[in-house]
Amino acid sequence: MSNTDIEIVVDDPTAPEADSPAVTSNRIADVVVCLMLLAIAVTLGFDNWRTGAGWESTGPQPGYFPFYLSIILSAASLYGLVAAFLSRKEAAETFVTRAQLRRVLAVFVPTLLFVLATQFLGLYVASFLLISSFMRLVGKIVLWKSLLTAFIFTAVMFVTFDIAFDVIMPKGPLEAALGR
Repeated sequence: MSNTDIEIVVDDPTAPEADSPAVTSNRIADVVVCLMLLAIAVTLGFDNWRTGAGWESTGPQPGYFPFYLSIILSAASLYGLVAAFLSRKEAAETFVTRAQLRRVLAVFVPTLLFVLATQFLGLYVASFLLISSFMRLVGKIVLWKSLLTAFIFTAVMFVTFDIAFDVIMPKGPLEAALGR
């Protein structure tokens, strides 16, 4: 038996089930992304045209280069839309199943909550909560290890940014109470 005949199979007990129903197709995902990019390109194009997208005697106006980049982004988005509608193959392919989407949302929702919590609790407290909850709920790590790891990470982050490099980070009520 040669080395190429050996196959190692590892089953992942947390892998999403193979028979999970489809949520959306590749075509719909492509169309949604292209429309979002087109909306961003139109918004940026209009704003840069408003601030000046021409050429003056001293050189380009402030919006000159961004305006033309937004035109390129618009063209690429329109090309993507046309390609998505013309492709018969992508219409039938599954982009994401319900089980896969559940796993993505298990990471996306806490991350979104972290961003919102940073505004009210500060970066360090929000980071502590995110790391400890991820380790405990997603990683199934023992509570004391989750809390200790989150504490050490946020302490190192605090020392690195606030003390060593003196970088201004979003502060919350706990940091204000500690005098930082």
